[in-house]
Amino acid sequence: MTQTTSPVSAKERTPGKRRKPVAEQSPYSLGAALSLGDGYTKASAVIMGLGNIVRGQAAKGLLYLAVEAAFIWLLVTAGIPSLKGLGELGPVTKGSQEWTADGEFIFVSPTNSVEVLLFGIAWVAIVLLFVVFWTFAVRSAYKAEVLVAATGKAPTLSQDVKSLADARLYGTLMSLPTLGLAVFTVLPLVFMISMAFTSFDSDHTPAFNWVGLKNFGLVLSSSGSGDIGVNAKLFLSVLAWTLVWAFFATFLNFFLGMFMAMIILRAGTRFKSLWRVCFSMSIAVPQFVSLLAVNQMLQQQGIVNQLLTSWGWIDEALPFFSNTTWARVTVIVINLWIGIPYTIMQVTGILQNIPAETHEAAKIDGASWWERYIYVTMPYIFFVMTPYLITTFTANVNNFNVIYLLSNGDPPEVGQSAGKTDLLITWLYKLTVDKGNYNVGAVIGIFTFIVLAVVSLITYRSSGSYKNEEGFR
Repeated sequence: MTQTTSPVSAKERTPGKRRKPVAEQSPYSLGAALSLGDGYTKASAVIMGLGNIVRGQAAKGLLYLAVEAAFIWLLVTAGIPSLKGLGELGPVTKGSQEWTADGEFIFVSPTNSVEVLLFGIAWVAIVLLFVVFWTFAVRSAYKAEVLVAATGKAPTLSQDVKSLADARLYGTLMSLPTLGLAVFTVLPLVFMISMAFTSFDSDHTPAFNWVGLKNFGLVLSSSGSGDIGVNAKLFLSVLAWTLVWAFFATFLNFFLGMFMAMIILRAGTRFKSLWRVCFSMSIAVPQFVSLLAVNQMLQQQGIVNQLLTSWGWIDEALPFFSNTTWARVTVIVINLWIGIPYTIMQVTGILQNIPAETHEAAKIDGASWWERYIYVTMPYIFFVMTPYLITTFTANVNNFNVIYLLSNGDPPEVGQSAGKTDLLITWLYKLTVDKGNYNVGAVIGIFTFIVLAVVSLITYRSSGSYKNEEGFR
């Protein structure tokens, strides 16, 4: 009998270039398809689906071919103009009045550079997505070749579809979230980063051009720009306050919330459910309402200053939002009232899951309550809550509500675009929405992302949750 030899095994015996061991290479990788596949498989790199059609997978092959044809048609009709416009963000940079060859007077609208930039980035993403799809198509042709050589037939399209709901269900379920992440997170991030290299501000709208690293130099220069009120000193000042705010807003809430949770859980505390309901009520009230109410209460003529003055406790109004130190302490303290209830809810469940025998063993060994807290409770809580603390720190760096609704960045500083309590996120908002300087705001957004990424990665990789994942199991 003549034994059928698969293309892989036949090629493997051919002397020449040393190949990776079978265990180290994917059996249907793109490299294997282009190097080990036959003519039809290699031709599928140009005419997608050809290898599938030849080996009996007509429906799948025609689907690949239809996608390729549609992509080429869209690329020629819409993609190439969009990608070409991305190079200069549009040929027309200003609106103008012109006379046509027929003697008619017309108004030429300026280029909407935001639209040009958005469509250009979208087409870059579409091209990359098609490259991934092309990779699957070539690998599919090679897989069909190998299966036909080994078993005499390749699976049909209906069998592949059934496998997506069975053997490859994980890929089916993860595809939609991955697509959503790419469309609603990655693409806006790329769009924002691109805007940092343009002249998009209140003076250059709707048409603007590329300016390279000019905006980064503006933010990092000592003089900056007087009309915008941005310079390196202001940036470092806002960055330092943002990190100080995030540190206190995270760890004061954490430790005080943990302390309150331990008090509620202790054996001698009565009405435990009542205390939990009281703290839960503060979470239920919208922050928008609470923070605006507190803002009015703490004004110079607010109810707090009026009451303290009428009681004779103060001679003049306290500068809650007019003095830098007072304002920063005020927003940190008010944030405790907002954040502690969340921490209580988080920590309560963790404290209830600490093994009771661990505390009993520590008591038998003569450990005091403080030693049990330091060596038993705290390590367990930190191990479990490190990812939560990192997330909370990140959220506090971007805590727009508390700062904008409570202090609005006050007290302001003459000639500067950021107030003394402004965070990077509220400063970015003022630069973009209030003043229209989207290019400088994009630079601030990039720096904010870099700071958060570095702090989060270093902190998490240094924690026990990452190094000793099995430590408390």
